[in-house]
Amino acid sequence: MTRFTRFTRTTAFKLSLLYITVFTVISGILLVYIAENTDHLMSEQVVQTIDAELNGLSEVYVRGGVRNLVETIDRRTRHPDASLYLLVDFSGNALVGNIARLPTMVLEEADGGLRRVRYTRLGVDTEDVERQAMVRTFELRGGFRLLVGRDLGDQLRFSNLLGNALRLWLAVVVVMGAITWLFVSRRVMKRIDDISASSRAIMNGDLSERLSIAGNDDEFDRLAINLNVMLERIEILMQSMKDVTDNIAHDLKTPLTRLQTRIETALRDAKNEQGYREALEATLEETDHLLRIFNSLLRIARIESMAPGTVLEPVDLNKLVAEIADLYEPLVEDEGGRLDINLPDGLMADCNRDMINQVLVNLIENALKYGRPEAGDLVISLSGRIEGERVILSVSDNGPGIPHKDLDRVQDRFVRLEESRSEPGTGLGLSLVKAVARLHGGDLRFKNEAPGLTARIDLKPVTPVSSGSNDGQGNAAGTRS
Repeated sequence: MTRFTRFTRTTAFKLSLLYITVFTVISGILLVYIAENTDHLMSEQVVQTIDAELNGLSEVYVRGGVRNLVETIDRRTRHPDASLYLLVDFSGNALVGNIARLPTMVLEEADGGLRRVRYTRLGVDTEDVERQAMVRTFELRGGFRLLVGRDLGDQLRFSNLLGNALRLWLAVVVVMGAITWLFVSRRVMKRIDDISASSRAIMNGDLSERLSIAGNDDEFDRLAINLNVMLERIEILMQSMKDVTDNIAHDLKTPLTRLQTRIETALRDAKNEQGYREALEATLEETDHLLRIFNSLLRIARIESMAPGTVLEPVDLNKLVAEIADLYEPLVEDEGGRLDINLPDGLMADCNRDMINQVLVNLIENALKYGRPEAGDLVISLSGRIEGERVILSVSDNGPGIPHKDLDRVQDRFVRLEESRSEPGTGLGLSLVKAVARLHGGDLRFKNEAPGLTARIDLKPVTPVSSGSNDGQGNAAGTRS
């Protein structure tokens, strides 16, 4: 396929050709209409002038006879204008006028009809020039014939000028349309070619490729921005999938290897029923651990596949936090610490109650496992507040915190810092919290407080319907310990 053929098949070419055709046809119709109406108007003016001349000369003839008529025509022919006169006798001899030659049938048919004729004007410089005129011929008493007309030279020149202007205008329309098409098609084709090149790079595996943005905020820029956001999301998901695959291959290899080793050891060394039972119990424990990992992965995948806002409803956070506090206060106290709750009255958010409950449970359990200080009692704080246009929920402890370089990495799947390897877990709890935060249009953030660590997520706030919407749970909004 040649470059020209490819251009002619583009939408830009077809639209430009359509616009040129429509605009040319409309312009042509408009100019032809103007030309025809102008010609009609000028013809009417010619007829009115001829009729006025005839009426005037008829009155002269009635009042003064042929002699006065001849004198009047002679005076008028001395002025070089567009008026034409010719008076002949019954034999066809010219008595007076400014016409040298014209078809004889015009004088013979002296019925007063309007005719368009060719003639030669009387004069030294004009006798050899054939012209066009509009004339009327009348027969007078005594066999005289009077011709009065109007030269059409000015009208024809104006018509030619208008016709030339029409042709020039149509040519300009076509040329400007072609120039516009070349400019638009080259610009549009360049943008489309850029999109195609970026698409090919992405299809070849370069997920970091992005569509170019010209910066003029046209429809191509808006399309490119939206596609770039989509590509960024796809890249994150693909990278997340790769990380999950790598982490599964790495982190599941150890429990599967232990599972295989236990079975092989039982088959080789077990001598009695007790030995087989112990091996089966250990195998069952490893199997439960693997099932917990896969269940956590499935739950994260389900959350990430949900559209934001599809499972949200107004939730009383005071009531939700009070229920969590009732459950975890005894556990924290058993670990020799305390759980502080600090939420303002009437704090509500658009969220999924079960998911936010799971988020706060995960963060509190993380604080119980890894937030114990080197000296003193463990203090876990669960607080909430409105910041700007978002509701902030945070869980803080007074432990050693997380190294600054690992603050973002701990949110990835199967990531467990060296300090937490001794504690049971799958490394998926914070990944679930991050997925839930993103589903709610927010994010999970960590901040070292020195001492301690604060984990926070943000939600969309709502205004409570009434003060009674807390169902008597408003007392949980104060500070508890």
